[in-house]
Amino acid sequence: MYVGIDIGGTKTLVAVFAEDGTLGQTVKFPTNDNYQRFLSDLKVQAKSLDTKDFSAGASGVAGVINRDKGIVITCGNLSWHDEPIKQDLEAIFNCPFVIENDAKAGGLAEAEFISDEFKNVLFVTIGTGIGTTYIINGKIDLSLGDGGGRAMMIEYEDKIQPWEEFASGTAIVKKYGKRAADITDEATWKEIAHALSLGFLDLLGVVSPDAIVIGGGVGSHFDRFDSFLETELKQYENNILKIPPLLPARNPEQAVIYGCYQLIKQHEKAA
Repeated sequence: MYVGIDIGGTKTLVAVFAEDGTLGQTVKFPTNDNYQRFLSDLKVQAKSLDTKDFSAGASGVAGVINRDKGIVITCGNLSWHDEPIKQDLEAIFNCPFVIENDAKAGGLAEAEFISDEFKNVLFVTIGTGIGTTYIINGKIDLSLGDGGGRAMMIEYEDKIQPWEEFASGTAIVKKYGKRAADITDEATWKEIAHALSLGFLDLLGVVSPDAIVIGGGVGSHFDRFDSFLETELKQYENNILKIPPLLPARNPEQAVIYGCYQLIKQHEKAA
């Protein structure tokens, strides 16, 4: 059995997988801003799992990762710094772990779902923050860093600011007083689509994907804004800048967990 852990800025999801990829038991709990308290909470949840014997695990963490040392350097909306996450997870679950940025893990899973049709996939997850990854032929392109929407500085409303400061799920709640799930009027979604388009245009200046997949909590409402976003992007299309198809994530809020499974299998194959 395998264990996958999605450590996000607001919640952590722990999932058990059979070796064939079948998703089993899952548990979810708030991600504590204090790293040691987070570990204590995780130990409690690990004990609650029906399965205790794991052969391997993987975790997607919402932050900048030192993959060689298994350390989360910074963690987005959390105050974690230089935490030995790989070592700590291996101690709790008594099995080897692979550590990856959460968006990159999610992108790996979503690209696999459409790999027969699209080889190069840009995955953007829009939730508490904004994460980005580029998958080339089933492999994570690490040249697109872990900073995601926090590291992308864009002019918006006459101010240079991180993309996720004005286009993430957190930003939507701050501006409109509603979660994306509660927004139904087209005018608001057009405004959100415009804010989103600015970051996508920046990304398309760096990578040339065959398709764009959108996930996360905001991405789960893809059908409310996809046409507006496509219209925003298409107006800039030319013979150099091509706008690829926009697709909803197959598992917009569980992509990271499925990505953890893919990471384990890739790691086993490479070993």
